[in-house]
Amino acid sequence: MSFSLDTPSIQTLKSEAKAYREERARVGETITHGAALETVARAHGYRDWNTARAMLPERVATPVQVGNRVKGTYLGQNFRGLVIGVQLLSNMRHYQVTINFDEPVDVVTSELFSAYRQRVTTTVDINGISPAHTGNGQPQMRLMRE
Repeated sequence: MSFSLDTPSIQTLKSEAKAYREERARVGETITHGAALETVARAHGYRDWNTARAMLPERVATPVQVGNRVKGTYLGQNFRGLVIGVQLLSNMRHYQVTINFDEPVDVVTSELFSAYRQRVTTTVDINGISPAHTGNGQPQMRLMRE
């Protein structure tokens, strides 16, 4: 079975059910967690919670995990490094990734001065490619596992 970036995870549906329950409680309506799970599952097009639970992944796939060795380009410069942080962003399509480079990377193309970075935090998609681009149209970061 394959999943797209639009496929929610079970954890996502559980979070939505919790938020739905809290929302209903604010307007004075008490519902059980089970009822909230059923409502959220139907809202996502599933017959019931058990059907959603059987069909969806437990968690959303990530491009890298903390502790992975990675390589790639950052602002056009090659690097190798260690992933020290990964966080799924609220749009459920991008990740904030923090990488500690093995060797500092000069992020300035000018011959007049340099600016070295050893640790960067950037946003990438599931393929490890930054949605932000440099002035020449290249992604700010291209990331892959070693």
